[in-house]
Amino acid sequence: MKAVIYARYSDSHQRDESIEGQIRECTEYAKYNDITIIGTYIDRAVSAKTDERSEFQRMIRDSVKGLFNIVLVWKLDRFSRDRYDNAHYKRILRKNGVKVISAKENISEGPEGIILESMLEGMAEYYSADLSQKIHRGQKENALKGKNNGGGIPLGYLLGDEQKLIIDPLTAPLVQEAFTRYADGETVKSIVESFNERGLKTRWNNPFSMNSFNVMFNNRKYIGEYKYQDVVIPGGVPAIISDEVFNRVQERKAKNKRAPSRAKADEIYLLSTKLICGDCERLMVGESGRSKTGKMHYYYKCGAAKRNKGCKKRLLKKIGLKSMLLSKRSTPYLTIKLLTKLQKN
Repeated sequence: MKAVIYARYSDSHQRDESIEGQIRECTEYAKYNDITIIGTYIDRAVSAKTDERSEFQRMIRDSVKGLFNIVLVWKLDRFSRDRYDNAHYKRILRKNGVKVISAKENISEGPEGIILESMLEGMAEYYSADLSQKIHRGQKENALKGKNNGGGIPLGYLLGDEQKLIIDPLTAPLVQEAFTRYADGETVKSIVESFNERGLKTRWNNPFSMNSFNVMFNNRKYIGEYKYQDVVIPGGVPAIISDEVFNRVQERKAKNKRAPSRAKADEIYLLSTKLICGDCERLMVGESGRSKTGKMHYYYKCGAAKRNKGCKKRLLKKIGLKSMLLSKRSTPYLTIKLLTKLQKN
């Protein structure tokens, strides 16, 4: 009999010793039962509640090759903690002539074994669901008390007593400076360059980037708002930025976000939605883009090509179309039909 070992742990705080222990006990079981181990598949820090495990899926794919006829696991909960996934993937393995065997759970052949295996799988799923519920309940209680529930601590804060955020006197002024400078009209690029020239670092000890400030400017913790899932507590953490400055930053961000659209709309596309693509006969619309030199170029583009709906028609230069229409020239490459609406105009 040839077997592969599948080993897994789900918590990122666990260590490789957990994997080593599983492999050791599976190997001992195989030796005692005259089973030859030909390989291992290992998933680290991946939950068994999901089947999106790279090594697990590779093992399932490899089962069709006929290289092994046993998948050996330390316990059945290493294979899966979802009974539907259990049934689905065990059926695939059985179809490929492969059986799942637990090294630590003595499951006999026959009706009794079927019942025991089902109970063990059900208990594994129950344990996982119950643990998840308890963790969620504990984290919600932490949130209601304003305690940190893990994750990254934003620049400007430290983790103080009782797992609560406190203001970092060294880095909080940097947050205030960034917000104030942007609210007063300075660009993010300019702030990034200024911070990096001064040798300042992010929370992760990296140079600042545009994204560093985009994330910072969206973080409502800086005005004292604590949020965890559906729990929102105004004043749950000490504020670093005033509501007035934060709101000015949001207004400027929204204005800058709309700016490209306004610039695009300022260009007049008289023929937009009045042209028909000669390939797929869908409407054509105005489009613009900036070249490497910074120069803006304006085109008409098939709506289907724009939405990746199968049309391969290339962009048509706006100025070229105007010249073609004025000179009444046509080309075999591109056929353009004007709608009746255009004729009426």
